[in-house]
Amino acid sequence: MTTTIEIKGKVKDGFQRVKDAFAANFADHGEVGASLAVMVDGKMVVDLWGGSADATGTRPWEQDTIVNTYSTTKGLTALCANQLIEQGKLDPEAPVAKYWPEFAQAGKEKLPVKYMLKHKAGLPAVDNMIPASEGYKWEPLVDALAAQKPWWEPGTKHGYHAITFGSLVGEVVRRISGMSVGAYVRKNISEPLGVDFYIGFGAERDASVADIIPEPFQTPPPDHPLAAAFSNPASMTFKAFMITPEPMVNPNFMNTREWRAAEVPAANGHGNGRSLATVYGALANGGEVNGVRLLQNDTIDEMRKEQSSGPDAVLTIPMRFGRGFFLELPEYQLTPNTTLFGHPGMGGSFGLADPEAKVGIGYAMNKMYLPPDMVSVDPRWMPIFQTVYASL
Repeated sequence: MTTTIEIKGKVKDGFQRVKDAFAANFADHGEVGASLAVMVDGKMVVDLWGGSADATGTRPWEQDTIVNTYSTTKGLTALCANQLIEQGKLDPEAPVAKYWPEFAQAGKEKLPVKYMLKHKAGLPAVDNMIPASEGYKWEPLVDALAAQKPWWEPGTKHGYHAITFGSLVGEVVRRISGMSVGAYVRKNISEPLGVDFYIGFGAERDASVADIIPEPFQTPPPDHPLAAAFSNPASMTFKAFMITPEPMVNPNFMNTREWRAAEVPAANGHGNGRSLATVYGALANGGEVNGVRLLQNDTIDEMRKEQSSGPDAVLTIPMRFGRGFFLELPEYQLTPNTTLFGHPGMGGSFGLADPEAKVGIGYAMNKMYLPPDMVSVDPRWMPIFQTVYASL
């Protein structure tokens, strides 16, 4: 017997098919609980949620439910840095050591800030794992990165800094602003926009947090380049995801108070479709929404210019990056345009903007999807994008 999931929220006239696609994902693709929102021209045209906030179906997904968005967090962290760049407080051409003097070790004295934002710093991993007991603390990984010798000559190639991106960019944000990334996001993004997005929060919000429902990690096929890398504990790729003896993004840890309280700006942001769509709706609308300006349009144009492209030194697959953001890959095109930018997260969440169409989309869910080939598009995404663009 199939149980019909009640989809709550609102859609503007002309966007009913988006609601239908969202609802179909529960029946067709095993969605458990999720939220989806779409902004067009700075106006919310879709704001939906439904399903369960836990695996047992005992807690409904509510309007204010938030969930761990994994690497979708990186987009908010990058936004912090781009705000500081626009304000003239952070020079992307300047050495990181100008803001973080301890970083000038192991030949990194002249390594510029821009390399961190475009994943060209050569610091996706550290030689020695951080002890498990120290994994969620700020200083151990930051100190290890300051002392770390780059894995390649900075600037010569790019490689996804899966965990270290948050610490590298986050420490520069902290040194300049005097605030942790979590505090900076709350003060300069979440509170002005009136949205629920947090990097680290207290127990008072736990009742509104959906539990992550993990999918067992599938080893890549034997002929996939990542298969060898993941099977070799000495490889850079292995170390990039294994900063601690247990992976920092281990789904078994994601529902703990310890994880929710920590600030891991590469992986533990918590939000929902509405918060992500509002942020990216602003970025798709010249930087402003609901009377709140996040960035000037010129800054947005700069941060979505291609900075890195081609085979990724960590993931071994083609990737494209702007100044802190993913850029759409033509071979996995989701939209009629090729100008989509933002950030997806492990398991399926995403926040994306299309300035040409003035569309911002946010999606957050608790049932993870992990393709074994690392590149397949989440099957829940395409119906959403197809119906959004068909509705414009």
